Amino acid sequence: MKIPTRVHYGLQFMIELAAHYGSGPQYLKGIADSQDISEKYLSQIVIGLKTARLVNGIRGSKGGYMLAKPPNQINVQNIVDVLDGDLEIVDDSKDPALCSKASHCVSQEVWRKLGRAMAETLSAITLDDLLKQRQEQMNVGNYDI
Repeated sequence: MKIPTRVHYGLQFMIELAAHYGSGPQYLKGIADSQDISEKYLSQIVIGLKTARLVNGIRGSKGGYMLAKPPNQINVQNIVDVLDGDLEIVDDSKDPALCSKASHCVSQEVWRKLGRAMAETLSAITLDDLLKQRQEQMNVGNYDI
């Protein structure tokens, strides 16, 4: 399974906002440049995050973006839900009616279990956790998020 670029970049954006939580709005261009992401693409990602009230946008010369909640109250699953909707393994794992072999398809349960495990893992990881991990990596010189 491959995580969509939209989710990957959205998480990077959110981690950067979390790193500056409490220090005012951050410029989109600055984050895009520091993360080597197209500013135009990132601006499209931000729309969903604002709509979901994970990010606040402030207009004007001193404007920018900031987290709408503390980093320990936003988990990776929140971001995935907004930017991708579902990280389903296969189309019929949530709705067995989509599978013509549902009555005797044992693999569906494998994909459902994997989906639940992914959701539990992503829900257990907050932006605060990722900031701590990033700091640890920076301390040992192994930084790349």
